[in-house]
Amino acid sequence: MTGRSADISLVVDFLNTVNVEEGTDVLHQAGTWRRWATERDLRPDTLQAARAIRSTLRAAVGDPDAEAGPLGVPVQIELAAGTPVLSAREATGAVLAAAARLAVLGQWDRVKICPADDCRWAFFDESRNRSRTWCSMRVCGNREKARTWRERQ
Repeated sequence: MTGRSADISLVVDFLNTVNVEEGTDVLHQAGTWRRWATERDLRPDTLQAARAIRSTLRAAVGDPDAEAGPLGVPVQIELAAGTPVLSAREATGAVLAAAARLAVLGQWDRVKICPADDCRWAFFDESRNRSRTWCSMRVCGNREKARTWRERQ
């Protein structure tokens, strides 16, 4: 995976540690959070920090059910092969570093939350004009279009 792809994947995967449709939450227990972070070669920090950061990031990308709060995790700038690199030791710091890199590249506004009440899945909008609304047109978009069509009839 390229740097941009890895950043997108890390941020979206972190935002999707809560699954509204299935009613699951990786951040419900320390063990599942530790496993999630370890699978990505990251060091898990506290559940409390992870939950607060996830909620704030989800609110920032449009989740109406998420609450924004202050963010603050240690990140550092290192030189890797003569190039400055933003990095972090903990999982939430790595997620925020990835989000910051996306923002610097002008890509942060492409991270979105599906507006379907029973979904709220995070996704990265790859459309040329950044107009994608649904996580999946085949599932959520189709369901919503069918529902509004029925309401009009």
